Amino acid sequence: MHAFNASDTSIIIAMVVVYILFTSWLTIRLRSKDSGEFLFGGHALPSFVIGVLLMSEFIGAKSTIGTSEGAFSLGMAAAWSVISASVGFLLFGIFMAKKLYSSGEYTISGAISKRYGRSTQLVVSLIMIYALLLVNVGNYVSGAAALATVLKVSLPWAAIIIAIVSTLYFALGGLKSVAYVSVLHSGIKYIGVFIVLGVAMYLTKGVTPMVQAMPSFYFSWDGHVGVSTIVAYFIGNIGAIFSTQYIIQAVSSTRSPTAARRAAFWAAGLSIPISVALGVIGVAAKYLYPQMKGLYALPVFLESMNVFVAGFVTVSLVASIFVGVSTVALAISSLIVKDFYIPWKQPTPAQEFRATRVMSFVIGILPLVFVFFAPQLLQLSFFTRALRLSISVVAVIGFYLPFFNGNRGATLGLLGAAITTTMWYLAGDPYGIDNMYIALITPPIVIFIEKLFHWGEASRAAHNA
Repeated sequence: MHAFNASDTSIIIAMVVVYILFTSWLTIRLRSKDSGEFLFGGHALPSFVIGVLLMSEFIGAKSTIGTSEGAFSLGMAAAWSVISASVGFLLFGIFMAKKLYSSGEYTISGAISKRYGRSTQLVVSLIMIYALLLVNVGNYVSGAAALATVLKVSLPWAAIIIAIVSTLYFALGGLKSVAYVSVLHSGIKYIGVFIVLGVAMYLTKGVTPMVQAMPSFYFSWDGHVGVSTIVAYFIGNIGAIFSTQYIIQAVSSTRSPTAARRAAFWAAGLSIPISVALGVIGVAAKYLYPQMKGLYALPVFLESMNVFVAGFVTVSLVASIFVGVSTVALAISSLIVKDFYIPWKQPTPAQEFRATRVMSFVIGILPLVFVFFAPQLLQLSFFTRALRLSISVVAVIGFYLPFFNGNRGATLGLLGAAITTTMWYLAGDPYGIDNMYIALITPPIVIFIEKLFHWGEASRAAHNA
């Protein structure tokens, strides 16, 4: 491994700047012309484009860096964190894509409100905004780690760069532009990850020396992750995919219910190869640099590359960062506009479009406040998915168990899940019980208890009559 000198760093910075300028020009050229294109692509985007967007936004910088970081400490089993997303996309395509598209809504809160009512809609929206803000905190931290390694800047400055550039992307372009530009971002990201894998395998002389020298858990199916956490990966990813705002928003931008389903299948297929590559990269980093911080398990290989190759891989990480941050922030903007601004102001289409862009700038910068308090990325990532899982549980109950369609029960169940899941996560998952399980069981328990009280009230009212 060698350190880049000032000339090397200048070349890499120049490559990143050129890429940013080119994609910024492309964003402006493809920018949305009205709020419909900005928020849901005018229902005109091809299924492959949306499939790539789904994969990229769900396996963005946070999951890319975070999975390698997890594999560095826990073994190849950390790759389940991404493989489970592939299964989630497959199930989403089979069971939910057509149903959500046909609802005519582009927000998860809007779809749920048709089953439960306005108060539940607002609670869903607030929980989703809370979860997605934390998602972007993780995106900023992981992206900053990648940029800081090569650009020789501090983590805070790297995070500020990410915030400014990605905010300009989505605030100017909207969903239509972000979707098309993400195809370029994702292609470069895919190539970049496999270049890193190739360099890692060259430095380790293949997998065999690692297997011979490292503890066996690094190559077992469950590693030091554990069965409980792997199950939580599946529950969390499937639940999050079924309920996350930017997933709903993306599939609603396709041309038909069938195209929405096809987009989910594309995302499922694209997620598998990259998951295995990230796991191997993390283990290779541990083998080569055992005293290093796991956060740098992927970007550390940049310094073992030719400067131009390292520049390309840096660009690929930058691409991953920008598409992830942009789609998450756009989803938050959509929720605020649809659920709060429009009911409050009753704006004209032009006013709605302007307000959406203004909010987008604020939402893009806000996560910077919390960047320096972020814990390990993989744990943060799955905590945010646990929060979204509770929404998915309530949505499934609403769609498939109409007998329990009570507005009060759903609202209390969501509030209870947000509080108990957060407290459990902050307490460090006591008794070895992952916070994902708390998010899974809290809503149905609260809904059932509320239903019992409702039956009791109805029985007393009938008796008194």
